[in-house]
Parts: sequence; structure tokens; C-alpha cells
Amino acid sequence: MKIGFIGLGHMGSGVAANLLMADHELTVWNRSPGPAEGLAGKGAQVARSPEEALQGEVLFSMLASDDAIRAIGLDGALLAHAKAGLVHVNLATISIDFARRLAKAHAQSGLGYVAAPVFGRPDVAAAGKLIVIAGGSETNIAKVRPLLEHFGRRVEVVGEAPEQANLFKIAGNFMLASAIESMGEAFALVRKGGIDAHAFHDVLSNTLFACPVYQGYGAAIVNAKFEPAGFALKLGMKDVRLALDAGRELFVPLPLASLVFDHCIEATVAGLADKDWSSLGGLLADRAGL
Repeated sequence: MKIGFIGLGHMGSGVAANLLMADHELTVWNRSPGPAEGLAGKGAQVARSPEEALQGEVLFSMLASDDAIRAIGLDGALLAHAKAGLVHVNLATISIDFARRLAKAHAQSGLGYVAAPVFGRPDVAAAGKLIVIAGGSETNIAKVRPLLEHFGRRVEVVGEAPEQANLFKIAGNFMLASAIESMGEAFALVRKGGIDAHAFHDVLSNTLFACPVYQGYGAAIVNAKFEPAGFALKLGMKDVRLALDAGRELFVPLPLASLVFDHCIEATVAGLADKDWSSLGGLLADRAGL
């Protein structure tokens, strides 16, 4: 299949590489040329402009935010240059309001649109083992699902409205942020009481909380290993804000999200914006005087 790909950060590059390994014809574009050149060595064609990436059957995009998508023009102007019948698969975590706007803009241009945000870090993307949450029409989902399965170990279709997939992802990331917050507080508490936080983490993450979130992020917090960032704190802060925005729209109180967001602000002021979002646990240790 002829596929375009826009947005080759750590996550996008891993996804694109898996599509190449599945023998698809891939045309890639990225604002900075380095990642695109790296994929060219694996067989990808490098587009000279974003428009060239919209000339296939499917376009994937993995951009950081609503604003990044607007800057490329994928909410309007760029769509006029797309090949007829193109289906755009948006892998980004965006606001539910903007997701609705994107779906409407694509429909007005006669193009398909699928929201397919993912759970997983860059190493998981490279291994082709992401969890993909998809929303869109049955026809569009059927066309792109085999592609999603090239990089997703599980593809979960949650509804025909694309924004439902984004709400699913936002709620999931809020749960991850809340787990980081609770671990940071708990580790600070036991350390302040003279208990070895490594032992505490080892016991809890291998018994009551035996799962990747508590094992991986917990290890990062107790070892204060916040670089390189698998997921930057500034992106986590954006996603918590999206949860708060969704809560206001749907009249769902999210008091814990408000607390975590305030701590993300503190962490940003402390210079942690580009470190992994597990660095929020380091901020909580500092607040405890550790």
C-alpha cells in the first residue's frame, strides 16, 4: 500500500519503521530532516513538502499537539492537496474538541479520518507492540486496521466518533500521571521515615502493583533517572490539561487532575519540562526536603 507519514519524532519514527518492514511504500516528511533521512536508508521516500505525503491511499501523522497539527495545515489548507479517497490516521493525543473539528474538516474535503492514539513509549513503538485505540467509521477502520496491526499488539476500536478514541487516550494518560504522582508521594514518605525506597518499590511493584507502570516509572523515580525522556513532562502536562478540559465539557469533576496539573506547573518552573514526566516524582521528593 502507498502510505504517507508526517511527524517523525521518537514515536513516529518507530511506527514508520514498522510500516516499512511490512513492505509498504512509504513517503515521509518531517520538519527537521534528520529522522526522514534515517528512514530513507531503510527504503522510505523523503517528501520535499507535506503535500507530497498526502498522495497515497493512507496518511499517518504523529504530531505533538493541536497546535502542531494546525501549523502543518492538517485541519484545513493542506487537505485540499490530498489524493481523492485518502484516509488520514491521526496517532496524536489531541483535545476532543479539536478531534471533532478535524473529522469535520476531512469530511468536508471528501477524505476519511481515523483517530488512533497509542499507549506505549518509543522502545515499544520500535518493537511494534503499541496499544492502539481507534475511532472512526467502520469503512475507514477496515481499510487501515491491517496497517495498525503492524505496530500494535492490540487494536481496540472504541466507537465511530473519532473523538471517543482521543477521550479514551486522555483518560488513560491521566491515570498514568496519577500513578506517578502517588508513587512520588509514597516514595518521599518512606524515605523521610528512614526506609529504603528501593526495597519499598521492589516489594510493591512485584506484588500488589505488579505491572509496567509501577515497575518502570517507579524505578525511574527511586533512581532519579529522568533522562533521556521517553515522554517529556511538558507533554504529560498537556495531556492532564486535556483531561481537565474534557472534564469541564462533560461536567465531570477531576480534582486529582487539578492537583497533578499544578505540580506539573511547579516542575516546569523548576526546569523539568524536557525531562521524563516521571521527574514529577523527583519534584515531590524535593518538596519533602529530600
